[in-house]
Amino acid sequence: MAGRSPFAHLWPLDPAVSYLNHGSFGACPRAVLERQSALRAALEREPVDFLWRSLPGRLAAARDALGAFLGAKPDDLALVPNATTGVNAVLRSLELGAGDELLTTSHVYAACRKAMEYVATRAGARVVVAEVPFPVPGEDDVVAPVLSAVTSRTRLALLDHVTSPTALVFPVERLVAALRERGVETLVDGAHAPGMVPLDLDGLGAAFYTGNAHKWLCAPKGAAFLHVRRDLQQTVHPTVISHGYSTEPDGATFRAEFDWTGTADPTPWLCVGDAIAYVRSLLPGGWPEVMAANHALALEARTLLCETLGTAAPAPAAMIGSIASVPLPAPAPGSPAEGLSHEGLLEWFRRRGVETWLTPWPCAGGKAIRVSAQLYNARGEYVRLAELLAEALG
Repeated sequence: MAGRSPFAHLWPLDPAVSYLNHGSFGACPRAVLERQSALRAALEREPVDFLWRSLPGRLAAARDALGAFLGAKPDDLALVPNATTGVNAVLRSLELGAGDELLTTSHVYAACRKAMEYVATRAGARVVVAEVPFPVPGEDDVVAPVLSAVTSRTRLALLDHVTSPTALVFPVERLVAALRERGVETLVDGAHAPGMVPLDLDGLGAAFYTGNAHKWLCAPKGAAFLHVRRDLQQTVHPTVISHGYSTEPDGATFRAEFDWTGTADPTPWLCVGDAIAYVRSLLPGGWPEVMAANHALALEARTLLCETLGTAAPAPAAMIGSIASVPLPAPAPGSPAEGLSHEGLLEWFRRRGVETWLTPWPCAGGKAIRVSAQLYNARGEYVRLAELLAEALG
């Protein structure tokens, strides 16, 4: 395998595989997984004591750590298993009417687009998609299509902070402010953002913001949050109604509803503080240095892919975080890529020791290749990927 990062041994990833797809599901360091194992042992040793007596205090500590990292008040954070759950909670709490519009972009995460279509169809509303180009020259080419799609019927805009298929950092600060000036609130899908880009949720002012802690924060799978601006908290409910719900005006809080939706394993949430502290400790400059290192490596990886394909970078460096996507050209006749399905091509890379990601996109090759950069990655792994990409496309 290509040369390894000095941090690679801290993650339990298969050393025979270049894991260049941190963005899909994240990867948790050994030390954090050990902490989770200890918590699970404590839970199983005395489930009632853990889940009934001590869990509220443990959840409060997790929210304190997360809030400090996100620039958010802890009581404005609900803990959810993933960002898609956060998106669904908001969308399914909306009271839509016939003819209302939900606005998003052509870069929206597919699962969230489906959630929008579900709630819109039930209400007789519709989903409006602003076409944002990719390759994209700059931020203005994101802002202009979104604002031009706003109408008097727009009820909510769902915007990605970091897009999944194209790996672009959208200018959410500009968008949230401009949409609110037009009377439109925003739900930001920040699935990739925490740990990739600096966040100040209180300063952002979005109505709703959801993000994963199990991706770039490196917490265990199933750790995410939903931030709801305080003036809107009484309007949002979890997709599962349980003991925290109350019909009384001064009954259970927004946060209490989300804290308990039924028996589940809460240990991923309880490890969020440990994950933040552990990754911070890996570099002298803490999280700012971690983000900067991953950003630089993602740009280096993108340059290698673009040089291999003979193409220009598809977006400015300032619109890239710790992942980068490059549209693919049409494969040459008789090349491996020509004869393989989408899933088949991913498996072709995997059999050669590289785990990468391809996403359908309207370009000559019908897809874009997306690479992730995390501390456990090294330049040589992207060199190997570029060599395999040249072979695959012929």
